[in-house]
Amino acid sequence: MNSPSPLAILGLIAALIVLFSVWKGGKKRALRQIPAFQRLQRSIELSVEDGSRLQVNLGHGGLLSAHSAAGLAGLTLLQQLAEVAADSDQPPVATSGDGTLMVLAQDTLRSTYRRLGISEHFTLELAQTTGLTPFAYAASALPSVLDRTALSSAMLGLFGPEAGLIADAAQRRAGFSLGGSPALSAQAVLFAAAHEPLLGEEVYAAGAYTQANAAHAASLHTQDVLRWVIIVLIVILALAPLFGGGQ
Repeated sequence: MNSPSPLAILGLIAALIVLFSVWKGGKKRALRQIPAFQRLQRSIELSVEDGSRLQVNLGHGGLLSAHSAAGLAGLTLLQQLAEVAADSDQPPVATSGDGTLMVLAQDTLRSTYRRLGISEHFTLELAQTTGLTPFAYAASALPSVLDRTALSSAMLGLFGPEAGLIADAAQRRAGFSLGGSPALSAQAVLFAAAHEPLLGEEVYAAGAYTQANAAHAASLHTQDVLRWVIIVLIVILALAPLFGGGQ
């Protein structure tokens, strides 16, 4: 039996996302609770109330890397934070370890400020590249994390073991830290060092849980469908030899 082509799989995923995005019928499906995003929402509210800063670290995975989706998830989170806190005393700032991420972060903030009607408050310094190697990036991001005005620090993108430096700095600052990365080495470090680690596909759920748009929620429902499809296929393949299917 021929295996499905990658294009067919991508087509199925795209079709499911579009279907869940436009489908209005039936009972609205609630997303499962993820404590990390609940605490992040509370931290955002506190930041706006007391005039402290939200800091987002986008990692060092560029758009041409295999983990570009994690960087895009970080940009989505940055946009949602800017929507809420851009006009506060201390607007959100972003750091990255890749030039393309820096440009996209600046453009994300610029468009958000324009949409809010406060374009004059935008400056390029709100999104910076602090280093081009993983540890150089993490070390150079520490002053931003340790800034006395910073209440919360979010790490969402491609990180490695260097994520521990940023998470430790957030702990010493006594602020809230959220961290997520597709790399297992970073997940292990963040599980021990961050207040709220994101594991597995939770990294890509930021858009849906910060209410970005319907497409982000649709992507989570698509993940659920594909997860069950894979489970069913694994069970069928495991049982096939018992019924002579492996001969």
